[in-house]
Amino acid sequence: MTQTILITNGRVIDPSQNMDRITNILIENGRITAYDIQPSGREREIDASGMIVAPGLVDLHVHLREPGGEDAETISSGTEAAINGGYTSIACMPNTTPPTDTQAAVEYIKAQAARADRCNVYPVACISKNREGKELSEMGQLAAAGAVGFTDDGSCVSNAELMRRALEYAKMFDLPVMSHAEDEHLSLQGVMHEGLTSVRLGLRGIPSAAEDVITGRDIILSEYTHGRLHLMHVSTKTSVALIRNAKLHGVPVTAEVTPHHLTLTDDLLESYDTNLKMNPPLRDKSDVAACIQGLLDGTLDCISTDHAPHAREKKEREFDFAPFGVTGLETALGVISTYLVKPGILTWNQVIEKMSFNPAKIIRIPKGTLALGADADVVMIDPNCSWKVTKEEFRSQSVNSAYLNKELIGRAMIVIVGGRVRLNRRG
Repeated sequence: MTQTILITNGRVIDPSQNMDRITNILIENGRITAYDIQPSGREREIDASGMIVAPGLVDLHVHLREPGGEDAETISSGTEAAINGGYTSIACMPNTTPPTDTQAAVEYIKAQAARADRCNVYPVACISKNREGKELSEMGQLAAAGAVGFTDDGSCVSNAELMRRALEYAKMFDLPVMSHAEDEHLSLQGVMHEGLTSVRLGLRGIPSAAEDVITGRDIILSEYTHGRLHLMHVSTKTSVALIRNAKLHGVPVTAEVTPHHLTLTDDLLESYDTNLKMNPPLRDKSDVAACIQGLLDGTLDCISTDHAPHAREKKEREFDFAPFGVTGLETALGVISTYLVKPGILTWNQVIEKMSFNPAKIIRIPKGTLALGADADVVMIDPNCSWKVTKEEFRSQSVNSAYLNKELIGRAMIVIVGGRVRLNRRG
């Protein structure tokens, strides 16, 4: 049951309205209904003094693991983790067991998300049947069931003809094809970025060319078909340059970058910490700098977490055998605030645009806005809250974070989904 809520005295940042000012927001029946309203005593008042009030965060790239990987995460625990990090809407990847390649699979995810009743969950369906890269999935049926995009994430669509057809079919439903750009013939058996550090550590490298080759191929196919392409977890300077050039020439391409590819480098793997093993791998400083510049100039449209939980016993293996992936939902906002906002690289307006407004636009969902009549999905952020990343803080079932024991500044304090308060750290 929703309440009438009046959020007072907060700094409201909403890129969809070019808004950045101190004001009050009224929420009635789960929707934004008015601004600049004074308290009447009939509402539940939330004093947001000193906080940023923004549209709830939206993540295009989350692995919820259910069905088939419930030892690492469930839809219930993953959505709780999302709320804990300030996210009100997430898009979940289809590399589950079985994969999300049928209407029934899409409907199962939606039913489990409704049962969990925390944040909004939008399924992304497979490009190919069983994620095998051989035959297109029934894309029309998947779109009708509620899929918001298509990807074989975790695997690259190596067959260029299949990728072409996927872009053509997805265009009929105005949905993006989301590319995991990795030439697996080039990256085969690699475990970290190929460079001086991999040589020094004696670990097999994944060359940046493995990403760049597929990035270039898929951009060409997007230009040829006019199908909407979304490039996932961009990590190299060459890929950023390719995307920038494509946008200059009007190719319908969007792209995302993760917090870890904006803030961490491959030399950190000298610790052999498997929590720093992800795919694409941490790159060198020049790649990180290029990704930051791409974010600033609009080449990279959004920040996504690529939240990839793994059971502890799987990560506690030799580096070569540990699975790729790190969690991200609960740390992303703090990481971006600490490493990019506090040093003056990004503004809070840019953060909200990249973590809420833009990702909602890419998958065409009515989120990422606090406009009148919009769903009341709201995050209230304390930009000065100092906190330490500990395993005990996580709501995810898995704790394979790249930022364990780091001190971060900036945190979601209150989260409202559909007019209901789902998180309140202020009590």
